[in-house]
Amino acid sequence: MNQTPRIAPLPPQKAGLLTRLMYRYAKREFGEVPEPFAVAAHHPRLLVANAVHEGLLKSGSKTLPDSVRDLAVLWTARTVGCSWCVDFGTMLMRLESLDTERLKHIDSYATSDLFTDDERAAIAYADAMTTDPHNVTDEQVDDLKRRFGEAGVIELTYQVGVENMRARMYAALGITEQGFSSGDACRVPWAE
Repeated sequence: MNQTPRIAPLPPQKAGLLTRLMYRYAKREFGEVPEPFAVAAHHPRLLVANAVHEGLLKSGSKTLPDSVRDLAVLWTARTVGCSWCVDFGTMLMRLESLDTERLKHIDSYATSDLFTDDERAAIAYADAMTTDPHNVTDEQVDDLKRRFGEAGVIELTYQVGVENMRARMYAALGITEQGFSSGDACRVPWAE
């Protein structure tokens, strides 16, 4: 299913105690150790920093509706070309009981009745932020402020910015989908 990443995941037998404990937690939380996690384990301090950051990001992102945030993040991952991020993001949406069937129609989000006006505005903003060079307009930000307030705009901007970093990093490392969106996550190589 997935190709071999450019840096092999660190097997538990070569990892320190903290990393092995983090692997155990991740497997319990997601059903399998996410491959980016196992690749980042080659640098334990950054692995811990990333885990702390992701936990704080999740706990701090409570302003936007889940569907608005998740669709903008997924759009960003697709735009950058990170199949792992799309796979994992789709699983998270499914676990939040969001309608993942409409993802098949996301390319027509601007005109599709499957997406709300708020979702369309967030996806368009994610697209403008992810385009290189970005083309965010004052009008877009003003519209988003009316919809979600200033805290909502900051949350959306932060989420899309972080996803740009994740997606570019994982794509650069050759990390591809792992099977999370199908509910049948492929094992990381050491478990096979």
